[in-house]
Amino acid sequence: MTNRNRPLPLLLACLSALALLPACTPGSPEAGRPNTNPPSGSTATSNGPTGTTAPTATTTPTATSAPASPPTRPSNATGLTLAAAESFISYYISLQNYAYATGDSQYFLSESDKGCIGCKAISDFVKFSNGSNGGLSGDYLDHLVSVKEVVRGSSGKVGGSAEVRSGAYMERPSPSAKPVARPASTAVMEFTLATQGSNWIMYELEIIE
Repeated sequence: MTNRNRPLPLLLACLSALALLPACTPGSPEAGRPNTNPPSGSTATSNGPTGTTAPTATTTPTATSAPASPPTRPSNATGLTLAAAESFISYYISLQNYAYATGDSQYFLSESDKGCIGCKAISDFVKFSNGSNGGLSGDYLDHLVSVKEVVRGSSGKVGGSAEVRSGAYMERPSPSAKPVARPASTAVMEFTLATQGSNWIMYELEIIE
């Protein structure tokens, strides 16, 4: 489902580095699919790394089914270490997949900053197109391939990137719309994590193909 997770146009103008300030506020989103133009900057760019980088994790994507119930945060994604940040990405993608399958975005939004524009774009999308209402069918789930370049910035936030892959699927933007075939694709998720209590949450994300 990688080519549906695009940020809204405003995100492209607001994103810059890990020390992002919540000065950008979303206006009225455009109808239809989000903008697909890649940004000039990246959310994964830090305000100067501390020299600590998490090791790259690599897995082989498989055609898994959507979780039957909302995933819960695993113990290895708990805490504020870089290893926990890396594990959080896998957990967060599972929450997104649950939303894609059911249309229920409350669980991944609860693990997102309220100002995360990219997260809101996904939430808005699944309200209209999801597996439960027939808006998505086929191998539309995102499969995590690897997480890399996880770096802690001077602001305390963590930035990095992950490779995600989805299979071929059909997308129906609205009940009356004609289904559109989407081919299998691989993309890069650039992310910024912030702290909430003693855990990481998604501060901003962006999918680049």
